[in-house]
Amino acid sequence: MTKEQILWEISKKTVPYPQALSRMEAIARDIRAQEAPERVWLLEHPPLYTAGTSARAEDLFNPAGYPTYPAGRGGQWTYHGPGQRIAYAMLDLQRPHGNIPPRDLRAYVHALESWIIAALARFGIKGEVREGRVGVWVQDPVSGMEEKIAAIGVRVSRWVSWHGIAINVAPRLEDFDGIVPCGIREFGVTSFRRLGLDTDMAALDRALAECWPTVFGSQPSPLQPVEPSLIPA
Repeated sequence: MTKEQILWEISKKTVPYPQALSRMEAIARDIRAQEAPERVWLLEHPPLYTAGTSARAEDLFNPAGYPTYPAGRGGQWTYHGPGQRIAYAMLDLQRPHGNIPPRDLRAYVHALESWIIAALARFGIKGEVREGRVGVWVQDPVSGMEEKIAAIGVRVSRWVSWHGIAINVAPRLEDFDGIVPCGIREFGVTSFRRLGLDTDMAALDRALAECWPTVFGSQPSPLQPVEPSLIPA
């Protein structure tokens, strides 16, 4: 891997949320100490709900009894589960990335939005952002409503980012009914599948990798598998 590349990793099996948190935190600490490369980690979680720092107890219903976890990131309640591509970005925000200036959290979040929108466009999906609504939104032809297809949740520790994005490829959309997603009651959630696209996760991964340099400047490394032994128990 060259200095112009960022490490891209993938976990083929679902990763429990506490283990993912522990690994991200450790990597962020090592990036801060300049002992590990910046990276993007692609994975899926088993069904669960996570609470951001603004989550309200009354927004959790959880009829299926899925595990719930405090995430430590910004935002409110989020669902994760199979069929949803998670991309955790661990970057040193004290230095610029593409056109993103150093130490500019607003610009970083905007870059994540732009990255998602560019990847969605590869599949003919027009993603948009809305003032006051977190995430990326599309017009759902089934409901005729604007609905969320991707969520963003960011945590920054001493200017190293962790957490990241979640894009709905083909999750069980009924599981989102167990929460008020991101505290927004007026709008629903959608996915590639609900939009009529039979897209596999590998195709989305390729689109994300191809769009990364247009936003963040650096080139992704060849995708590296994360062995279970590298994930804390």
